[in-house]
Amino acid sequence: MLNKSTTINDSIKKRPIMFVMIIGAFLATFNQTIMSVAIPKLMNDFHINASTAQWLTTGYMLVNGVLIPITAFLMKRFTTRQLFQSSMIIFLVGTIASATAPNFALLLTGRLIQAAGAGIIMPLLTNVVLSLFPPEKRGSAMGMVGLAIIFAPAIGPTLAGYVLETFPWQAMFYGMIPFAVIVIICGFIYLKNVSETVRSHVDIISVILSTIAFGALIYGFSEAGNNGWSSKEVMVSIIAGIISLALFTWRQLISHNPLLNLRAFTYKMFTLTTIINLGITMMLYADMMILPLYLQNARGFTALESGILMFPGALLMGLLSPAVGKLFDRFGAKWLIISGITIIILSTISFISLTDSTSYTYLILMSTLRRIGVAMVIMPIQTEGLNQLPSGLYAHGTAISNTIRQVAGAIGTALLVTVMTNSTNNFLQDTAGETSKHMMMEASIKGVNDAYLVILIIGIISLVLSFFIKRAKKASGDMTVKKTAEM
Repeated sequence: MLNKSTTINDSIKKRPIMFVMIIGAFLATFNQTIMSVAIPKLMNDFHINASTAQWLTTGYMLVNGVLIPITAFLMKRFTTRQLFQSSMIIFLVGTIASATAPNFALLLTGRLIQAAGAGIIMPLLTNVVLSLFPPEKRGSAMGMVGLAIIFAPAIGPTLAGYVLETFPWQAMFYGMIPFAVIVIICGFIYLKNVSETVRSHVDIISVILSTIAFGALIYGFSEAGNNGWSSKEVMVSIIAGIISLALFTWRQLISHNPLLNLRAFTYKMFTLTTIINLGITMMLYADMMILPLYLQNARGFTALESGILMFPGALLMGLLSPAVGKLFDRFGAKWLIISGITIIILSTISFISLTDSTSYTYLILMSTLRRIGVAMVIMPIQTEGLNQLPSGLYAHGTAISNTIRQVAGAIGTALLVTVMTNSTNNFLQDTAGETSKHMMMEASIKGVNDAYLVILIIGIISLVLSFFIKRAKKASGDMTVKKTAEM
């Protein structure tokens, strides 16, 4: 079977497939990042607070995290073309719903539909790279993926800022509709299947357990910002999430045909890089929301100015990605990741002491430096772990990696917004409830500083763990067959 698959993949034209899928993934990633500068405006338009507005981002990542475990099954059951086209059509429906939404509830619904489509695209693209390219060329291939995927955050906030200054917020979604249609048409022309399909049945109980687990955990973390950690609703949600996650894990380990084969964690480098990736993702996604809130709510910068500030760093992330991929192929991930996390930590230190007079230029420089560090980490940390897995676990390893990354982003965003909100409220209480404009600004900045302090702690833990990374050697396919037979 492996030889047959290899022969099939050798006869496939890689460039058209990669081009169409990268454009689709770019669109999904672009859509996720436009909310970072739009949230402050939407808070005003819909008269909602930050903890509620964050669901436009957190809910998007939550749906991704809930659906991605199923992608391992979907990638084995359906062809690449069927899966990609279906996900893009769902994404298009969600985009149209968001563009025409008259209120926050319907806008959130549209975003969740978008996420249902987008959640399939990234793990599918990663699996295609693993299937089409040998380990010694995957760094460069993932680097090209990163050029497009990381470039999306470069133009996303800036373009969204311009649109929000010039047009109603609905224009952000209307503008994506024709591009989604073009990608769907190109998919029908160029996409081919890159792996064999297998008829199997999805484990409905596992799907229910994973949905409850991730949904309850995210809801609990998010509501802590509104009701406090001692709230009965928050505690029940988090406990229910933990119990469901434990039951989901147990079911995967005893199942002969698991929804998500957690035996991928028996490979040490995959486990270690996944844990580090969790911390990096929490730092990245949370920062994408906290910085715009500081710039627009505390400092009074416009959405466009907020987007422009993040543009140079995000642009460099995209441009550096191919070079990082080549360095990975040559030297491995360890020192790239250590260097990248060190840069992230050093630049984050500058964000724990923000004031009402911190210069715009200084913020641009520190934000750009921070994203250079991120560029050195994102692709190597994921590729290093996946490289150790045998081919029989590619789909499951990809699904696990993307699930943890999406849920970590959602929990990180929710947790740090909670820290920011609670710190702001505590500051106001310590000042005898004074609510002058200046005092409100000081309280908001204090909340942002405390949130970045948490990010700094997460970064230090990730750095310590990165010293244990070793260059992964791919396990043989026989090992997978043997372990599957034993289940």
